[in-house]
Amino acid sequence: MKLLDEDESINPALSVVNLVDVFLVLIAALLISIAQNPINPFLDDDVMVIKNPGQQDMEMIVKKGEKIETYKSTGEIGSGEGVKAGIAYRMPDGSIIYVPDEGEADASAN
Repeated sequence: MKLLDEDESINPALSVVNLVDVFLVLIAALLISIAQNPINPFLDDDVMVIKNPGQQDMEMIVKKGEKIETYKSTGEIGSGEGVKAGIAYRMPDGSIIYVPDEGEADASAN
């Protein structure tokens, strides 16, 4: 075969074949990195990723099935709407006892 006997410096097609091999290796490496990403869109697992935990610019990324949601921290201490539901006590053995408020106990009795 004439192609195998030729010198590489004479035939430019041989260097193109080497470039194709390099690109195939790069594509394989990218596919492996996508497969190992925790927020891989092809996985059915539920995943939560927390960026910069405890910092002012903390961010949570939650993936449930195919749905991906992003929550960004405002840096403020938590607040919201609601009412006091009762009191929780930690016992010396580490257990926690919850005592509902009187209003809540009356509502659950009905």
